[in-house]
Amino acid sequence: MTSDKRRTPAGAAVLRGDITRAIRRALMQELAAVGYGRLSIEAVARRAGVSKTAIYRRWNSKLDLVIETVVAAAGNKLPALDTGSLRGDLTLLFQVIAHALSHPLASQIIPDLLAEAARNPTIDATLQQLLRAKQQEIGGRLISLAVQRGELPADTDADAAVDLIVGPLYWRLAIARTPLTPSYLDLLVESVATGLTANGTVPRQREAPVSG
Repeated sequence: MTSDKRRTPAGAAVLRGDITRAIRRALMQELAAVGYGRLSIEAVARRAGVSKTAIYRRWNSKLDLVIETVVAAAGNKLPALDTGSLRGDLTLLFQVIAHALSHPLASQIIPDLLAEAARNPTIDATLQQLLRAKQQEIGGRLISLAVQRGELPADTDADAAVDLIVGPLYWRLAIARTPLTPSYLDLLVESVATGLTANGTVPRQREAPVSG
C-alpha cells in the first residue's frame, strides 16, 4: 500500500516559513535604517533573531537577499481598477499608491535603492523590470478601461499617461516628502483627469521614423 503524501528526501533541509518571513522583515527594517551600502548579513541576522547560516541557507549573498525580498514586496497586485469612471479609477489608484509610499520603510528604502541602482547593474536591471511591470499593470488596466469607456482616445500613449499619473504623487511623497491631504488628492485626481482627457495634452502613439 502506497501513500500519496510526499516525503522530504532524507538529509534535505526543511526551511521554516516563519524564519524566512522574520528574515525578510528584518532585511526591510535594516535596509531602511542603514541603506544598501552599509547593510550586512550579520545585522539582518541579529535583527531577525537567527543565525547567519539560516540566511545563507536561503540566499547566497546580500544582493540575492535584497533583490528577492524587494521583488516579493513589489509583487503585490493592485486592486481591480474598474470603478466605472476614469476619475474613480484615479482616486482608487492614488489612494493605494499614497498608502504604499507613505509607509516609513518605503519612503526610506526606495530612494536608497534608486541611488544604488546607478552603481549596481544587477539592482538597476531588477528595478527597471519591476517598474516596467507596474507600468504595464497600471496602463493595461486604467488606460485601457478608459479607452473602452470612450474617456480617452484609442491612440493614447500608455507610457506617457502612466508617467503623468504616477509622477506627481511619487515626487511629492518620495522626493519632496510632503504630507498628503484629502483635498490635495482630490485636486490631483481632477488635474490628472483633465490633463489626460484634454486634446493634445497626452502624446499619441507615433509611428517609427522612416530612415532614408
